[in-house]
Amino acid sequence: MAGAVGDALVVPVVLAGALGAVAVASAGSGGWWGRRGGEGVRAEAKEARAAAQEAFYELEETQREVKLAVETVRAAEEDGSAQRALAELPAISGRVEQVTVNYLAALDAQDLDSEALDAGSAARARRQLEDVKGQLGAARAELNDFLRRLQPTLQHAEQQLMRVTPAVEQAKRALLQATTVLDEVRGAGLRADDLAARLAELAPELGRLNEGPARHGVAATLRRADDVRRRAEAVSADAAQLPERARELDRRVSSLRTRLQALETKAETVEPALSELRRRFSTACWQDLQRVPEQVAETGRAAGQKLAEAARARDEQRWADATAAIGTVRALLETADGSVLAVNDRLRQLNEVQHDPNREIERARFALRDAQRLAMAGRSAPDPRHAAPLDQAVARLDQAVATLQAAGRHPDYWHFLTELAAVRDTAAQVIGMIRGDLGHR
Repeated sequence: MAGAVGDALVVPVVLAGALGAVAVASAGSGGWWGRRGGEGVRAEAKEARAAAQEAFYELEETQREVKLAVETVRAAEEDGSAQRALAELPAISGRVEQVTVNYLAALDAQDLDSEALDAGSAARARRQLEDVKGQLGAARAELNDFLRRLQPTLQHAEQQLMRVTPAVEQAKRALLQATTVLDEVRGAGLRADDLAARLAELAPELGRLNEGPARHGVAATLRRADDVRRRAEAVSADAAQLPERARELDRRVSSLRTRLQALETKAETVEPALSELRRRFSTACWQDLQRVPEQVAETGRAAGQKLAEAARARDEQRWADATAAIGTVRALLETADGSVLAVNDRLRQLNEVQHDPNREIERARFALRDAQRLAMAGRSAPDPRHAAPLDQAVARLDQAVATLQAAGRHPDYWHFLTELAAVRDTAAQVIGMIRGDLGHR
């Protein structure tokens, strides 16, 4: 009886062992239980793959942000700040590249969609993918940290870039305005070839502006835009003034013709005045004026020739040549007018001093007394620097008067006038010296 009970207890245990052995055999041979466990590991591996792919896409997005920021900084910052800010980027990029290589290797390590994939391989793939996901996240975090540190430099670069578009647009508007004004001037019959050449020189600069700061840098682009704008505005201004410039040249040519005709009339008075000087006064009074008639005639002819050149240059719209020729004509006419005036003024002065030499003497003495009073103001004795030239001037005046009185019938009135003018100049110089000293005090 007892044996029978023992046998009964043994059987279930044996059966249980047998069933366990069958289960193990079934798992090893790909039975239902084995397939169920393998599919779970494969699913986990695929989830790890999807998570790694998402991490890779996020890393790529961050890389694009960093690339855009770096391009902005490099375009806008031309000094050492950009190099300093980007100094650590090569090392970071190298680590990101290595992580990318690891990620691609993890993807290629196992074909998670293959029916032949066993559970052990799937588990290894899952672990490898989870590891590379962590690497991708760490690489992204490093890029984000670099981007955070780059922000101050990036913001400054963006501010610089914001200035580029308005500056370039202003330059383009100035070019368009210059072209429009130049077309209007040409439509009015003025060639303006020099202005057209200046405008044509800006065409290559416009091409460089269109290439933008990415190629030439922000600072260079801003400088170029400002230069193009200023030069185009100068062309516009010169073109706008061209019609008035032409009218002004016409007026000046006409005015100089009138002056040239007036010179011819005034030149007719020179010879009679010289004749009277020769007849009434000593040689010393007029000898230096002997060649004035020839000089006035020569200067008048030269002025006429130059005026004709100015008129031709104006008709041919050679504005600079016309302006230069007009300047020469004016200088020649002033020289000739001065020569004519010198002769007639000499005759007037000599007539006046011959009629009343005392008038000139009193003028000189008054100037000396005025200087002497100022030299003694607030002093018991004058400053030697003031007294010495005034004493010399007094002696010079006395000598000139004595010489005139001793000359007889034909005194040298011109020498007399020259000496008295020198006396008055000395008095004026001393007064200027005294006032300068008072000003310094």
